[in-house]
Amino acid sequence: MHYQLIQNISKHVQLSPEEKSLFDTFWTEKTLDKGDYLLRNGEVCKNDNYIISGALKAFYINSDKGKEEILYFSIDDWWATDILSFQKQRPSIYNIQALEETRLLQISYQSFQKMLAEIPKLERYFRIILEAYLGSLQQRIIVGNTYDAAYRYSAFLKDYPKIAQKVPQYLIASYLGISPEFISRIRKK
Repeated sequence: MHYQLIQNISKHVQLSPEEKSLFDTFWTEKTLDKGDYLLRNGEVCKNDNYIISGALKAFYINSDKGKEEILYFSIDDWWATDILSFQKQRPSIYNIQALEETRLLQISYQSFQKMLAEIPKLERYFRIILEAYLGSLQQRIIVGNTYDAAYRYSAFLKDYPKIAQKVPQYLIASYLGISPEFISRIRKK
């Protein structure tokens, strides 16, 4: 049984023993090595992915600047999916890559739909996590458009200390839209 994911779900909805057993049948486990891609630009996101352990980055290549720009990070007990590609079953516009060995639980689009039909209370769980994701995305836009680089970095460290411990500084700089050198200067102060 996928205890870690069940424990995460239990924070929001309670599943019966029968529902937990049924739930378990929809998921498969996968391991990515460091550098492996979970999803590449142009591919359809066929699975929703829950991270048991590890770290992933979602990014695209900015064609004007020719450099990688980080959209988000996912670590233990988080999700990593191109939601639009998964939901619409159309090609993704970004990549998801492992930053270290990463263990995942995956569910296909068809299995996800079947699971929600057979365990309706999971609709509530997925609504709750999507609302949280949307809130964090809105917060990122506001902070990114309103505050200076030093504030953005300190807010990131405060809001995501576990990510800051797992992810290299140059990737955090890309995520925040600042230079790695600027982060080095802030850290020295």
